[in-house]
Amino acid sequence: MRTPWGTVGLNPFIAGLLCRCPNCGESPLFTGFLTVRPVCSGCGFDLSKADSGDGPAVFIILIAGFICAFGALIFDLSLHPPIWVDFAVWLPLSAFISIGLIRPFKGVMIALQFHNKAAEARRDG
Repeated sequence: MRTPWGTVGLNPFIAGLLCRCPNCGESPLFTGFLTVRPVCSGCGFDLSKADSGDGPAVFIILIAGFICAFGALIFDLSLHPPIWVDFAVWLPLSAFISIGLIRPFKGVMIALQFHNKAAEARRDG
């Protein structure tokens, strides 16, 4: 069921992870890799104010850092490889994890902002 504020029951996590419009859940949220559409092509919802800021990057740094740091620690303590093996394994892995997670995390942050009706704080005075 559609309302002026979106589809009733639309889960912002699912819409964000699928990189879909937070209002209709059908049209793509991004035009490029991380560029948010100004207007949804399906429902006409205004996405021009969508700004996730640094939120997705912070979560990804924590997740990729946890996986790669503890993975490298366990890998080094158990196998004692040369340092070039660490660089060959963990640098590309951290890059792939970070690049793979940035788009869905940005979509989730934008969908949660619209779901919770977040707005910029203003101080006039």
